[in-house]
Amino acid sequence: MRCLLCEEFSLSHICSPCQKTFLTPSIYKRKLTANIEVISFYKYQDIKNLLHTKHTDVGYYIYNILAKKSFKKFVQNFEIDMQIASLSIDDTIKSGYSHTAILNKALQSKQITPYFHKLRAKNSVSYSGKTKAFRLMNPRDFQLEDFKEKSVIVVDDIITTGATLTQAVESLQEKGKEILFCLTLADVSQK
Repeated sequence: MRCLLCEEFSLSHICSPCQKTFLTPSIYKRKLTANIEVISFYKYQDIKNLLHTKHTDVGYYIYNILAKKSFKKFVQNFEIDMQIASLSIDDTIKSGYSHTAILNKALQSKQITPYFHKLRAKNSVSYSGKTKAFRLMNPRDFQLEDFKEKSVIVVDDIITTGATLTQAVESLQEKGKEILFCLTLADVSQK
C-alpha cells in the first residue's frame, strides 16, 4: 500500500517517516466557560484531511495511528494517585467503528478506566460546520449512564466552539462527577 501523505510504499496507512514529520503531537490548551481545561495535540489545520476520514473505512486506521501518537503517549506520562474514568463523547458506531471510542481506548492504564456508551447525545444533530449560535440553539441533551469513579476525563476528537464539551461537562457535573480535564485530538482555534 502507499502512505496517504507521501505516497511512498508503506506497510501502514501513514509511513513511519511521515508519522515522525507530520504527526508528532504538541500540547495546546484552552479553557471552557466552566473553567475546565481542554488539552489538544494538534492544530486542526495540520491534520484536517486525516480527521475527515472519520466516517470512512480508512478512518479506523487513521484514528488508531493518531490515538497511538497522542493519547497513548500522553497517558504514559500521566501520573495520578487515584482511579479515574475516561468517557468518549457520543461514541456511536458509524461506518463500523466509533472514532471517539478509539481515542478513549488509548487512555487505558493502571489509573484510567475508559468507559464506552456512557455519554450519549439524545439529539443527534450534526454540529459540523455550524455556528456557535446554532450549537447553542440545538443542545446535544446528553444522557449519562452511571459508573463508579468520581473523577473523569472527557474525550472528543475536535474542539471548535467548545459547546459540545461544555454540555458534556455540565451533564457530568449534574451527576456529581469531577471533571479533571478534556482531551481532544485537534483544536480549531489554534493557528
